[in-house]
Amino acid sequence: MDETSTSEDFNQPVSPLQRFGADVRRVRLGRKITQKQLGRTSGYSESYISQVESGKLLPSEKFANACDLMFGTNGLFAGLLHRIEEGDHPSQFVPYVQLERKASGILGFSTTRVMGLLQTKEYARAIFRAGHPCLPEEAIEGKVAARIRRRDVLSQDRPPTLWTVLHEACLRTHVGGPSVMAGQLEYLVELAARPGIDLQVIPFAAGAAAAHSVAFTLLTFNDVPTVLYADDPQGGRLCRRATPVAAAVQNYDRLRAHAMPPDESLAFIKTVREEYTP
Repeated sequence: MDETSTSEDFNQPVSPLQRFGADVRRVRLGRKITQKQLGRTSGYSESYISQVESGKLLPSEKFANACDLMFGTNGLFAGLLHRIEEGDHPSQFVPYVQLERKASGILGFSTTRVMGLLQTKEYARAIFRAGHPCLPEEAIEGKVAARIRRRDVLSQDRPPTLWTVLHEACLRTHVGGPSVMAGQLEYLVELAARPGIDLQVIPFAAGAAAAHSVAFTLLTFNDVPTVLYADDPQGGRLCRRATPVAAAVQNYDRLRAHAMPPDESLAFIKTVREEYTP
């Protein structure tokens, strides 16, 4: 099926991600290389390659480099991938996105809004529109699509474990209206049912235990030290220094200790979700 595709498959890809996939497929077929052969070189399955070529999956840096190696394209696809990431993410956030795809564990603390990796499309759109009121609609949609693509990390063959602590304010802050909030909380409930994903809510009643903390994320790895990403007025910063990372790990342990257990947290999220449902 794959090798009999015609030129019609390449007509007018509508997004940078689809253009990337169409270019991979065009060059691969031009070199008379099968998906299976590319898979052996890149270390990815034929299903993965098919999703990349159809524009449904943001490829990894490893895959882009493998394409350049096998096709002899001298960094073309690695450069295209970098421009896709830079185009829809703030430049200072791109290194974090690249690390997020390689992490073995993701530990997040959200203060007044749900962390980006767990946002629905409607919730993300409302966040971006509020933060960028003068941007044209297509630019907002590009940012939304980039945020939703980050979810792919949770569906890969070996997804990272995910543990997030949500301040109750995340559930109570009206983003996009009642229907958007109901959909967002329903999505959190769905995520909590997946293996390897734990959600906890730290209630208002916890008081100062969480009031002093900004939103932050810790990325853990199997072979390199933990990395910290913390919000700040400039849009966030990545930190690898041992002392602040260790302090953030201790802070995260305290936040988990003051939060409701996962089962109680899930029940609480369901209760608040009903408040948004007519």
